Amino acid sequence: MKWLSKLFMKRSNWSIPYLIFLIIFVVLPLVLIFLYAFQDAEGNFTMANFAKFISSPEAANTFVYSIGVAIVTTVLCILLGYPAAYILSNTELCRSKVMVVLFILPMWINILVRTLATVALFDFLRLPLGEGALIFGMVYNFLPFMIYPIYNVMQKMDHSYIEAAQDLGANPWTVFKKVVVPLSMPGVMSGVMMVFMPTISTFAIAELLTMNNIKLFGTTIQENINNGMWNYGAALSLIMLVIIFATELFSDDEEDRASNEGGII
Repeated sequence: MKWLSKLFMKRSNWSIPYLIFLIIFVVLPLVLIFLYAFQDAEGNFTMANFAKFISSPEAANTFVYSIGVAIVTTVLCILLGYPAAYILSNTELCRSKVMVVLFILPMWINILVRTLATVALFDFLRLPLGEGALIFGMVYNFLPFMIYPIYNVMQKMDHSYIEAAQDLGANPWTVFKKVVVPLSMPGVMSGVMMVFMPTISTFAIAELLTMNNIKLFGTTIQENINNGMWNYGAALSLIMLVIIFATELFSDDEEDRASNEGGII
């Protein structure tokens, strides 16, 4: 038992369970995706899975369409979420906390339950399920993920920059455009990542809100894996991961640029 007590005496050793968790549930699945993507059904190395994706108009069109849906959803979330976050950040602290909880409250409910409720709402209003319902459901489900990071950044914003701009004679619109927006860009980019990435990979929302008439890229991956086409499904997953990784790098560059602009201002 002495070795066990010595093991947990060092604070750094408390991270070992998390390291084991990351290896089993994060690193290992990614390695398996990479290996399966470059193998055929017999386990031989091949690039046929990626060639199949490029040569398949249906898969390529679904991928492009999914990116389009993700972009539209992200833009709508920014247009709706940024003003909401700005108003909340300038509201009295006690009231703003209550409002933030009200915005986050739907996130406590499972996404499938929220989507089924959206289907019931469209049925009650006698509105057709389809592309419009899909965009509505995406925005409804992911809007809190846009509002909260922007609100969090605005709450911690150094208001001395705003006061300095006002002292120099800047009008409210100029203050907002030249000071508030650049300083809040890290929150916007975090929100973009939290909305854009899951929108591309989701499939349950599309299936329920379009009666499976519209397929997203996540649906294509799910169908291939369910049909036992693990290698092709892994290749599609790897393509999606590359796109997400590239988006993450771009967002990091934009965050650094926004922070530098905020510092200059």
